[in-house]
Amino acid sequence: MESGRLLDSINSPNDIKKLTINELNTLCSEIRSELIKTISMNGGHLASNLGTVDLTVAIHRVFNAPKDQIVWDVGHQCYTHKLLTGRRESFGTIRKFGGISGFTKPHESEYDPFGAGHSSTSISAAAGLARAKTLNNDDGYVVAVIGDGALSGGLAYEGLNNAGRSHDKLIIILNDNKMSISKNVGAMARHLTLLRIKPWYFSVKDFIEHLLEHIPLVGPIIRNALAASKSAIKNAIYHSTIFEEMGLIYLGPVDGHNIEQTIRLLERAKTLKRPSLIHVKTVKGKGYTFAENNPGLYHGVSKFDVDTGDPLSPICKDTYSEIFGKSLCLFAKGDNRICAITAAMTDGTGLTEFSQSFKDRFFDVGIAEEHAVVFAAGLASNGMLPVFSVYSTFLQRAYDQIIHDAALQKLKIVLAIDRAGLVGEDGETHQGIFDAAFLNSIPNMTVFSPSSKDDMQNFLYSSMYECDGPVAIRYPRGAPEDNPDEFYPSFGNYDIFNAQENSDVLLVTYGRLFFHAVRAVRTLEKEHIKVAVLKLNRITPLDETCFNLSKIYKKVIFFEEGIKAGGIGEHFGIKLLEHGFDGKYKVVAIDNQFVQQGSVDKLLSILGLDAGGMVKAIIRECEN
Repeated sequence: MESGRLLDSINSPNDIKKLTINELNTLCSEIRSELIKTISMNGGHLASNLGTVDLTVAIHRVFNAPKDQIVWDVGHQCYTHKLLTGRRESFGTIRKFGGISGFTKPHESEYDPFGAGHSSTSISAAAGLARAKTLNNDDGYVVAVIGDGALSGGLAYEGLNNAGRSHDKLIIILNDNKMSISKNVGAMARHLTLLRIKPWYFSVKDFIEHLLEHIPLVGPIIRNALAASKSAIKNAIYHSTIFEEMGLIYLGPVDGHNIEQTIRLLERAKTLKRPSLIHVKTVKGKGYTFAENNPGLYHGVSKFDVDTGDPLSPICKDTYSEIFGKSLCLFAKGDNRICAITAAMTDGTGLTEFSQSFKDRFFDVGIAEEHAVVFAAGLASNGMLPVFSVYSTFLQRAYDQIIHDAALQKLKIVLAIDRAGLVGEDGETHQGIFDAAFLNSIPNMTVFSPSSKDDMQNFLYSSMYECDGPVAIRYPRGAPEDNPDEFYPSFGNYDIFNAQENSDVLLVTYGRLFFHAVRAVRTLEKEHIKVAVLKLNRITPLDETCFNLSKIYKKVIFFEEGIKAGGIGEHFGIKLLEHGFDGKYKVVAIDNQFVQQGSVDKLLSILGLDAGGMVKAIIRECEN
C-alpha cells in the first residue's frame, strides 16, 4: 500500500463526498495506477475499467449508494466501483480463486444490487429495481450504466421501450467509448456519432438559462416561455433522438473525464425525478498509452509488464480459435457460399483474417446473438453456408432461435462454439458448461467436440459438408495438446484408446478431457489397473456402435466437463441400458452448481475432472 494516497482513505462512497474537485482528479489518477498494477498481476478487463474511472467517481459523489442503486451493464467495468465500496483491501484478490469477482455480485456486497456478466441487461434490471422502489415508497434513485456497444443488443431496446413509459426515478448513463469489444457497428453507432458532433447545443442552452436567471423580473418569464418551446428547438437541431422518442429525457453529451461537468449533469438528472438518459463520452483505456492505442487488445488481458505492455506469459500461436479461423479461410477460398458471423468478437473468435480476406462474406452483427442465429438461418435459406462463431456462454442467449429458426426448419448453419467448458478466472457467468446439454436436447442437431488440431480441422470440414441441418463444433479456450504417440485417430464419430484384453473398466469422455484420461490410464497401469478409453468425437447424436463397444465392460465411468443434468453422460447411460448393459455406470460431471472463478487446472482438480480425479474415481470403483 502506497503511503499518503487519497485512495487509502476511501472506505465507502461517503468519503468521496468530502473531497474537492482537484482531490477527486488526484483520486482518479491513483485509481488508474492501482488498476494497472493489479490487473498486470491478476489479468482482467483493463481498457474498459480505465475508461470509467472518472465516471464512477462522479456517480458515487452525486448518488448515495447503497440506498441509490447502481447497475453496471456486463459488470466488467466495475473495478473502480469495487475500490470505492469497501473492497479496496481485498482488491488484490480480484479474479483469483476464493477472491472477489471481476463482475458485480450481490452476495459480495450490498453495493452490487444486481449481478451481471452478459451484455445489455442493465436497463431492464434497473427498471425493475426502480419500479420496486416506487411501489415500496422508497425515494432512492436507480442508475444503470450501459456502454454504447451493449446498445447493439436487442434486450437493451426492450428495456428502453419500457423504462421510458414509467415515472420512476431511473437514470440511464450511456457510456459512449465508440467500442464494445470489437469496433461498434450498426445504426445505433451511427446515431450516436451524430449526437456527438453537436454538443454545443447544451453549452448554449446552459449559458442562456444562466443569463436569464439573473435578469430581474422579466428573466424568469422569458425563460419559462423558452422552456415551453425547447422541444421544438431541440428537435430542429437534433431531429430528436431515439431515446426521447422512447420517453426518456436526453442529457448530454458530456466529457466523462471531466469530473466537474459530469457531476453537474448527474445532479441535473436527479432534479428531473423521471427516467432520463445521460450521454457520457469516455476513452477506453484512458491513462495507459498501450490500452488507449489498442483498446481491443487490452479489453481482457492476462498478466503483463506495466512498462512495456507485453504479456508475461508466452503467447500461444495455435489456439483452437486461431486454428478455426485459419481453417475457415482455407475452406472459404474454394467455396463462395461460406460466410462468417460474429457478435462483436472478431478477434476473440479468430475471425480477423477472414474479416480482412472476405469482407463481403463477413458480418459483425454487434452484441446480438439472437439476431446472429436467425440471420444465419436466413442466409442458409437462400443457399449460403453461414458459420456463426460465438463463445459458449453467449450462445445461451440464442437457444430459442437455434430451436425455432434453425433446427425446426432443418437449415444448415454451423455454430463454432468457442470457450466451451471451463474458462477460468471470469467465473460463473462465463463458464461454458451448458452448451453440450442444451444442444443435446434439440432434434436435428449435430455436435462435434474436437480434442486436437487435426480434429478441429477435420470436424469443421465435416460440420460444413457431411452433415444435414444445424451443426455445432465446440472447443475450449487455449491451445490443443498433441495426441499421444500410440494413438491413431480415425476422425470418425469415436475413437478407442488403450483397448486390450482383460480390461474391465472403460473410461468415456470427450474434448480436452481425453488428454487427462490418457494421463490417468498411464498412472493406473502402474497400479496394475487396465483401463480403456472411449473418446467421443460426435457427441450428438451418439453413434450406436459406441454402446455395443461399451456394454462388454463391467464398469463404465463417464467424465464430462459440463453440467451433469441433461448432459452427454446422462444420455450415454440411458442409451447404454437400452442396449442391454448390466454392469456399473457412473457419471462424473459438474453436478447442479455454477462454477466459481479460478484457473482451469485448479477448477478441473476441484471438480475431479483432471487426471488425478479420474485416477481416484476409478480406484474407488474398482475397490467396490
